[in-house]
Amino acid sequence: MQQGGCRLVQVLDWGPQRDEGTSLSPKAFTLLLANKLAGLSPRKNPIRKGPWLLLTPLHPRSKRRERFPSGVPEQLRPKGSSQLAWGGSLCFRVRSCASLVQGDSGGGEEKGTMTPSPPHCLLSTGGASGSPSEPQRAAPEAEDGNIEYKLKLVNPSQYRFEHLVTQMKWRLQEGRGEAVYQIGVEDNGLLVGLADEEMRASLKTLHRMAEKVGADITVLREREVDYDSDVPRKITEVLVRKVPDNQQFLDLRVAVLGNVDSGKSTLLGVLTQGELDNGRGRARLNLFRHLHEIQSGRTSSISFEILGFNSRGEVVNYSDSRTAEQICESSSKMITFIDLAGHHKYLRTTIFGLTSYCPDCALLLVSANTGIAGTTREHLGLALALKVPFFIVVSKVDLCSKATVERTVRQLERVLKQPGCHKLPLLVTSDDDAVTAAQQFAQSPNVTPIFTLSSVSGESLDLLKVFLNILPPLTNSKEQEELMQQLTEFQVDEIYTVPEVGTVVGGTLSSGICREGDQLVVGPTDDGRFLELKVCSIQRNRSACRVLRAGQAATLALGDFDRALLRKGMVMVSPEMNPTICSVFEAEIVLLFHATTFRRGFQVTVHVGNVRQTAIVEKIHAKDKLRTGEKAVVRFRFLKHPEYLKVGAKLLFREGVTKGIGHVTDVQAIAAGEAQARLGF
Repeated sequence: MQQGGCRLVQVLDWGPQRDEGTSLSPKAFTLLLANKLAGLSPRKNPIRKGPWLLLTPLHPRSKRRERFPSGVPEQLRPKGSSQLAWGGSLCFRVRSCASLVQGDSGGGEEKGTMTPSPPHCLLSTGGASGSPSEPQRAAPEAEDGNIEYKLKLVNPSQYRFEHLVTQMKWRLQEGRGEAVYQIGVEDNGLLVGLADEEMRASLKTLHRMAEKVGADITVLREREVDYDSDVPRKITEVLVRKVPDNQQFLDLRVAVLGNVDSGKSTLLGVLTQGELDNGRGRARLNLFRHLHEIQSGRTSSISFEILGFNSRGEVVNYSDSRTAEQICESSSKMITFIDLAGHHKYLRTTIFGLTSYCPDCALLLVSANTGIAGTTREHLGLALALKVPFFIVVSKVDLCSKATVERTVRQLERVLKQPGCHKLPLLVTSDDDAVTAAQQFAQSPNVTPIFTLSSVSGESLDLLKVFLNILPPLTNSKEQEELMQQLTEFQVDEIYTVPEVGTVVGGTLSSGICREGDQLVVGPTDDGRFLELKVCSIQRNRSACRVLRAGQAATLALGDFDRALLRKGMVMVSPEMNPTICSVFEAEIVLLFHATTFRRGFQVTVHVGNVRQTAIVEKIHAKDKLRTGEKAVVRFRFLKHPEYLKVGAKLLFREGVTKGIGHVTDVQAIAAGEAQARLGF
């Protein structure tokens, strides 16, 4: 019998016994036992490297007792007795003919000590109580979050049903429109499972609950569990999705990073257009914005592409819909991909996309045939510095042998485990892995899923779609509510002029709520002033929208407002905010790399949110100079015009190979009239 790569056997005897009173040495006993379980003759076939061997108990109700040979290691014995009413489970892994490593569900791997059993086993060693073996366990249910454990939901009373509906509303609110129900699991994480009849009844009740709140349910996966029962028992994981009443769809922004020619635009073209690539870049043509991009095949600007999922988890893209508006109408969840440039000469554009568009997470694309090359490490470092969670996609596996793909994956795993990253790589090879990866990725910032796929053959492309469909919002509802209660602040990232519409600005609402007809002020201008304007209309993902909430990206039409007065890096805020501006600010920084010494008078390009401007180092507190890896508080002065900054904002600066990160600790606010004098105009 096989389960998750483990070999399950029933222990009926302890191997050959010698004359009464003769004891076996621990090594001899474990060796004989391992040979017995592996079905080998200890004399003719000395055991070598073998699989995980799982010693399971006899039937829980069995009264049979087995006698230990007197030489059995102490940790295998029940305390105070030489008899064993078998109540535990022990995991062995045979290393060589002379050594046998014992295992339980925790601990590190050392010579002569316990080593963890495979993760899919979820086993623990039994004690001396003689109770049946402990079932598998998951982490206990958390009060917060969007994951709910339910042992069963069979014929609840009306009062109980109303309570369950209220509970579902809470979980949906915590997940900002998505919740995961695990049926057959107790609140303490015990994986009990249900028989088929009880599971059908529980799913029927869950469907009634979802109908009551106006949600849809999708079964993600089912799995059997080992429990004290002769009847097969299983656990079912269900995704519950409901678009909040104040939203048109759930939204997730994903920045796409990776070296030039790694296949970023091609992958997005395949996902959003619904057609595989021909191997010569046909899929990416619809994503390019400029003629030189089509001619060179390289992205130089920031472009946005959308991928939708309906309430049943099915993909909605341009293969089914002719316009972006139709995709939005048919989708309950939208993934907005921010396609960034991979070439080093467009690095400032890539940094601007990461800092100003506030992506929920990043997709780092690595070509299987080149591995970690070019700007891959730099993009990885940017994601780590800005604390953007990321997952990795290894592309072009159709061009390489299996050994080459495995080598690239091993290379990525080594980099992710290095002290600077401290990530836990998780290779996704099945639908079950994709579901687990999505949940773990949202719960732990250290988990990094790795996908291996091809945009030409379509290999493993569905696993990425499953992952994106299940991936929940990475910010909780409490943070969202706090942001919405603040005053309006909209970051200006793009400026357009649209015929018959007028001036249009694109960007992200970082706090508050913005509605059609709102009166806001925009600035700072070169002389430090803020100008009044009116929001005429709002569009999200190219479809009309009346209300914009914190964290959402959109374009705002400003009517006949003079475009010449606007620039990237400005903010549109509520007049009540009384915004302050600065030309001089201080930041606590870490110098990531500099060839020599970082001194007073050095000029760098500073990125703070959507602000991007050259600044000069005026002072380094408590030090004369900085070297690579050192930390200090530094005073910067903008060279061109004042900017709107807030204390605590993340900061990234660069100049050639010089790079550093930090956060703003103090701003020296100036009045509008002082701006020109301060800057020397």
